[in-house]
Amino acid sequence: MSQNLSNPLEEVCRSLLLTVGEDPGREGLLRTPARYARAFQELTSGYSQSLEEVVGNGIFHEKCSEMVVVKRIEFYSMCEHHLLPFFGHAHVAYIPSGKILGLSKIPRIVQMFARRLQLQERMTEQIADAINELLQPTGVACVIDAQHLCMMMRGVQVQSSSTSTSALRGAFQRHAPTRSEFMNIIRADQ
Repeated sequence: MSQNLSNPLEEVCRSLLLTVGEDPGREGLLRTPARYARAFQELTSGYSQSLEEVVGNGIFHEKCSEMVVVKRIEFYSMCEHHLLPFFGHAHVAYIPSGKILGLSKIPRIVQMFARRLQLQERMTEQIADAINELLQPTGVACVIDAQHLCMMMRGVQVQSSSTSTSALRGAFQRHAPTRSEFMNIIRADQ
């Protein structure tokens, strides 16, 4: 059965199915190339977003100077090495210095960077640097805990391991009590 595929991602999927020995004309696979294309576009939608678009009018001038923490932000991303998912939680904090960010904007920033082909280490740095750039706060911290299907499904095939990465800026990097306060907050209720 011949199919008219207009999206290059659909062609990639069809070629992949043929390469592994499948029949893209089989009933269960007829619409798979189109579904794959839509899914892959969604999973990489962060490339079409900018920090300015994601944040919009979400920056406010306030005299707050105490730590703001948004923890357990769920995310799903794709490992750039194997194109397999990794997923987990991001914990983000900053200490305002005249500006605050609408709370919903922090998960939006996490999602923007997660919806790209990624390395967990890079994503952690990108989130911290983005908030640092937007607010010029006294400090920024980002910790990500994730599980990687490239380690679980293939290769070493360990099921219960997780990876933690951190990016610390300003007071979180220079001041151990500030860093400890953040770590205690994100570990609470876990």
